[in-house]
Order: sequence, then structure tokens, then C-alpha cells
Amino acid sequence: MRVLGIDPGLTRCGVGVVDGAAGRPLTLVHVEVIRTPAQAQVGPRLLVLADAFAEAIARFAPDVVAVERVFSQHNVRTVMGTAQVAGLAMVAATRAGLPVALHTPSEVKAAVTGSGVAGKAQVGAMVTRLLKLADTPRPADAADALALAICHVWRGAAQTRLAAAVEASARMG
Repeated sequence: MRVLGIDPGLTRCGVGVVDGAAGRPLTLVHVEVIRTPAQAQVGPRLLVLADAFAEAIARFAPDVVAVERVFSQHNVRTVMGTAQVAGLAMVAATRAGLPVALHTPSEVKAAVTGSGVAGKAQVGAMVTRLLKLADTPRPADAADALALAICHVWRGAAQTRLAAAVEASARMG
């Protein structure tokens, strides 16, 4: 399975691509951080990100796009930008006919480190170890995008089966 992980952010957006399957070694395909200038207007910044997502999907042909589920933050301005970028990622995937998976930050941390409250350094260290990299991807947005992809490789199939079972049960009853 090839997973494109997106750690949404308006100023720094992590994009990571990982190949793997549950119980098998993982392989890094690509990682980058897309940056947009904080002083620029929001519209052009979103356009840069939307184009980058479409390009990554076309270039790497993922099976699924995993996006960090936006959660409540104290800074409304930050959460708004993050939510806008997450929405763009979902639209790009859907336009390409790909399924979208949303994972919470704590779910990703738990999948990669074993602890849902792990810090960024722990996540980066485990991503480095799991992908057998010489150095930790920097900035943290890069490691976070890869962690999202890894989380989906490991947990996505089980979640898909569970959702299908719930849907089938609802149809029957």
C-alpha cells in the first residue's frame, strides 16, 4: 500500500509518502515541507498548497491519502488555516478518486510511538527508526506527515474492515 500523508498547515505543510503493509518493512518514497509566506494573502497561499497536493498525487500515485484530523486549538487563527489546508487535501484526493483517511494527532502518536501523548522529538525518532533513515526529517512537519502515512499503513486496513462491518450491520438491521 502506498500512503500519502499530509500534516496540514498554512505556513508549513508536511507531505510524506510511504510504501508498506502491516507486518512488513516500511519504505520512504518522498518527504517535503511546502512553505507559504505568512505575510501573503490566504487565497494565493491555499492555491500553492492545492497545486502541490494535486502534483504529489499525480507524481506518486498513492492508494490512499491520510490527513491529520483537525482538532480544537486555543489559537482560532491557526486552527482555521489548518482546517482550510486539510479540506484542500481531502478535495485533491477525492478529485483523484482516492479514499481519504483522517487520523487524530494522538492516534498517530500512539501508532508510531506507543503513546498518544508522545512529543514531537519522540515521533521524529520513531519515524527515523521505522523508515531506517540516517537523519530525522526536519522540520517536524515532515516527520509528522510520514507518521500519518505510517499510522495509516498499520491501522488503515483494520479501520476500513471495521467501517465496512458497521455499514453492513446497519443495512441488515
